[in-house]
Amino acid sequence: MKKTRLLLLLFVFFVFGCRSEAQLELTEPTAEVRKDQVTIDATQTTAVEETKIPAITPSPTVDSRIPPEDWREWPIIPEVTNTARDIYRNGIAMGNDTRAFSKVGDCQNVKQSFLGFFDHPGKYDSMTDIEPLEDTIENFKGYFDRNGQATQYGFNAAAVLAPLMANPDICLPDETPLECELRLTRPTFVLISLEFWFEGRTPEIFERYMRKIIEYIIAQGAVPILATKADNIEKDHSLNLTTAKLAYEYDIPLWNWWAAAQPLGDNGIDSYRDGFHISVEAWNIRSKTFLQTLDYLWKGLRNNS
Repeated sequence: MKKTRLLLLLFVFFVFGCRSEAQLELTEPTAEVRKDQVTIDATQTTAVEETKIPAITPSPTVDSRIPPEDWREWPIIPEVTNTARDIYRNGIAMGNDTRAFSKVGDCQNVKQSFLGFFDHPGKYDSMTDIEPLEDTIENFKGYFDRNGQATQYGFNAAAVLAPLMANPDICLPDETPLECELRLTRPTFVLISLEFWFEGRTPEIFERYMRKIIEYIIAQGAVPILATKADNIEKDHSLNLTTAKLAYEYDIPLWNWWAAAQPLGDNGIDSYRDGFHISVEAWNIRSKTFLQTLDYLWKGLRNNS
């Protein structure tokens, strides 16, 4: 059985997985990060579907919120929402670790390309305006240079809900990568960044899986942080719009990476490649703006919960 599982995993990642890692240094170009799909049948996600969610009802922070249809105008760094406060308090009562955060992501979010250098003093010294963020770097030390069980090359929103994709040497039998990561880490924040579009991936399918991910994270007392993406490979920004609609409905933070990438050359996209991968300059801005997001939310919730 274990041999059969291993062969299946090897087949999936051979066919679909990202095939090279990015080496992230502030002073050196970022190597290629490839991104493909992992196709998972919906029947493999039953464990998460049965999760019972605590009675946390989204309560919009203000009635004058910018509607999701205007997501391009949303700020890069999100405000602390009332619902996020409720989730954070619930997580503290559940014993979650206030010094831990997790990522649910694909190869755009592996430690070699995203955040990893914040666990290595001296590797980010050339970043400007980093001093106000040092206490956040210290608080979450050890969680930047790790991928966890819910971030891997080739992951998409279906894969993180599939027990087949969990590491059998670390995770429990029939546990999904998402369940495994949150059980092991008990984080107070979880970034959800699952970006890749492929033929047949409709916004409706994306939304269905994203709801399961969001609701499971809330049930575990962790604050979900959604993220927009810099590219528009699907041609109509439908995935960013769907993400904004979910953030609006659940009243949870959204890190608007798309807005942060717009002032960069070619809007942060590597113009010599496929229209999806971002530039070397964009990788470092991406790490910094998420750190600013984590800093703002952690301090806001810590001081008002």
